[in-house]
Amino acid sequence: MKAIIIGATGATGKALLQQLLDNTDYSQIQVFVRQPIALQHPKLHVEVVDFNQPTLWQDKVQGDVLFSCLGTTLKAAGSKEAQWRVDYDYQYEMAKIAHQNGVSRCVLVSSAYANSQSRAFYTQMKGKLEDAMSALGFAQLLIFRPPSLIRPNTDRAGERWSIAILKGLNAIGLLMSMKPMPTSVLATALIHAVQQKPFGQFILESDEIWSLAES
Repeated sequence: MKAIIIGATGATGKALLQQLLDNTDYSQIQVFVRQPIALQHPKLHVEVVDFNQPTLWQDKVQGDVLFSCLGTTLKAAGSKEAQWRVDYDYQYEMAKIAHQNGVSRCVLVSSAYANSQSRAFYTQMKGKLEDAMSALGFAQLLIFRPPSLIRPNTDRAGERWSIAILKGLNAIGLLMSMKPMPTSVLATALIHAVQQKPFGQFILESDEIWSLAES
């Protein structure tokens, strides 16, 4: 198959890209990025694009499955409007173009507690994105709601503290459904889900993501 990745330079996207390059089921991996990347591989095709100008690159979105892993933090984005543009607008526009171009499968990395009716900005944004992508009509749509992610060498102090606390609680048997997940584990589950799930729309929560990664 031919895979398309948006968000390939993030922690989950990096792990996913490397695993897909090593996976014999995939003959070509096409990534859409804002800046060039150093990685080179015979199967890798890098498209450096301006996500604000989709008409310049939409014809290049061709493949069998779209992995949508793009995301940023409010701190990095600088404002809710800027974060919405990255986390919602860019991902939805890519998914819409992919569907129009005949891509039949889409895998979206969303968020735990995503809900379009949530009062919290982040979970509401993720829920609205899920709803919008569900309406596009992909033959297979896999929406992942992972727990807190363990990103290699993260510089996010709040993330490090929250993961440490969760690990401590998990050690005494509490909040096991929120057990922090390495991004490499999530990436494995994304790939396995495409292979194992039938056509249709599925929302995958923490327990099922762990099971898929181990299957």
